[in-house]
Parts: sequence; C-alpha cells; structure tokens
Amino acid sequence: MATLFVDKIDPQSGTSLEIGSSGDTLTVPSGATLTVPSGAMSGQNYPAFKAVMANAQSISANTLTVAQINSEVFDIGGYFNTSTYRFTPPAGKYCFIGNLGNGEYETYLEVSILKNGSKVSENIIQFTSVTWAGRSPVHAVEEANGSDYFELAVRAASNMAILTNNYRTFFSAFRLGS
Repeated sequence: MATLFVDKIDPQSGTSLEIGSSGDTLTVPSGATLTVPSGAMSGQNYPAFKAVMANAQSISANTLTVAQINSEVFDIGGYFNTSTYRFTPPAGKYCFIGNLGNGEYETYLEVSILKNGSKVSENIIQFTSVTWAGRSPVHAVEEANGSDYFELAVRAASNMAILTNNYRTFFSAFRLGS
C-alpha cells in the first residue's frame, strides 16, 4: 500500500471525483475530522417515507386491524407499498412514527406498529369513566433485515372509523444513519 500526500484533489472541470470502487471501504481514522457542509451529504437517512390515509376506514370492535395507509406524501427509495400498506426497507435501523385519528368516542384505543405481523410497539389509551376522541401516536426504533415489513394497526373497544385527515392519520419512517 502506498501513501499519497497532497493538500487538495480537484476533478477535471465538469466531471465528478470518484474515490474507491464498488465493495471498497473508505475509512476516516480515529482522531481525524471529516467536515461536510450542511446538506452536502445525501442518503444518510434514506430510505424514508410518509403516507396518509386517503379514504376513511371502518374497523370492527376488538380486532387488531392494519390501517389502510394508501397515499404517499413522499417515498424516497420506493419501499412503501400503497396496496398492502407496508414498508419493506433494505437492511438497517429505522425510526417509525405513526399516528391514528379517530372520529368516534372510545373508552379504549390501541395503536401499534407491526413487524412481520407482530407488535413491536403500541400505545394504549384507556378511560374508565369518560370517553375520548382524538389522536393516538406510536413510535418505534427497529432493525430490518431486508425482507421484514412494517405496518400500522389499530384496535378499539367498539366499531369505529379512522379519520383521513393528513395530520391525524399517518405512518412514516426513516433510516438511522447510513
């Protein structure tokens, strides 16, 4: 291995500078500093998506039901499927944020994030003497292996409708780091 000592590397005018080849690892040694201007490095938190519910959905009482989140606000990488309401990202760690808005008065409301059909996070709101209607947020940080899929689900004490308002019912995620 050889060492190249220079102060600056400039590509030819109108071209891009490529360092390394596919499969290579670039290392910044301990004690060295990598300075990147704000917004200059892309892809750190991709893929990412935010999707909302375009049509109201009725759910049955006491049944965990996948929310029909079927309208993309954005989908960087194309890993959210509006037909299956699933996010199937490449391997990595992801932050998930979901919110459910209901238009019915409920004494019990559970909102969950599912990984491969099983709960990995839930938020339960339960009232015994008063009723409630509003929003219920849920979040999770999970690792995906490249074939895992994630969904937003809901269960309520009675039959109810999920609201379609963009700020009340949504599901989103972004990758943590690169």
